[in-house]
Amino acid sequence: MIVRSAALNVMTKAAEKAGRALVRDFGEVEQLQVSRKGPADFVSSADRKAERIIREELQKARPEYGFLMEEGGEIASDDEHRFIIDPLDGTSNFLHGLPHFAVSIALEKKGEVIAGVIYDPVKDELFWAEKGKGAFLNSRRLRVSARARLSDSIFATGIPFMGMQEGEGHQLFLRRLEKVMGKTAGVRRWGAAALDLAYVAAGRYDGFWERGLNPWDVAAGLLMVKEAGGFVTDAQGRQYKFKSEDLVAGNDKIHKSLLDLLRSAK
Repeated sequence: MIVRSAALNVMTKAAEKAGRALVRDFGEVEQLQVSRKGPADFVSSADRKAERIIREELQKARPEYGFLMEEGGEIASDDEHRFIIDPLDGTSNFLHGLPHFAVSIALEKKGEVIAGVIYDPVKDELFWAEKGKGAFLNSRRLRVSARARLSDSIFATGIPFMGMQEGEGHQLFLRRLEKVMGKTAGVRRWGAAALDLAYVAAGRYDGFWERGLNPWDVAAGLLMVKEAGGFVTDAQGRQYKFKSEDLVAGNDKIHKSLLDLLRSAK
């Protein structure tokens, strides 16, 4: 029998409540696509509303805990505990009526992530993990894929866009992409880093890499991959930290091969 901690139950409730609100707003976004003004202002409002729902739910249950939020910034409180929140991972997808986005909530204790929830409200998929207890999709235990050959493997990544890592950052990405494309079964870019990491944990992807991610993009997903038996490092194979420039995740057999490919893109 799967037993979740009280804190994880609170996080799950908050993620599901915010997710329901996002699905309702997503229906409106699809209609707004045809308007001249466009849906950007509406999406910003939906993002903030989801974050407010999450914060209110968590504060009711854990008023002493601190927060790090994409929209609301940092709220310091408890010296030991902090929730790290992305109320809408995949904002551009949401903006364009693409049904691939998620709510991500992580709980950090003394600088270490100990619980995480990633909720895809469109598919009603709840990915969750607790340190030392494993990773799960709804009630099913997750395990990273067992693929060991690059030629059999599919990887995910994030593509830098206008205003993001321009110049050498863009060129480095293209060199890395060329290396990975030439040796693997394919590369996907779905535009939601939290779900990319959840999919690595679920064995849907064999690995994932991206530069310039924020703590709220990856905090829950990092724990999920590790608890599913995978590895998460920077591009040099060192321990990934929130200030690391690169994130590289993979199953236990393919992670080193992905690292070697990325490092070969001088």
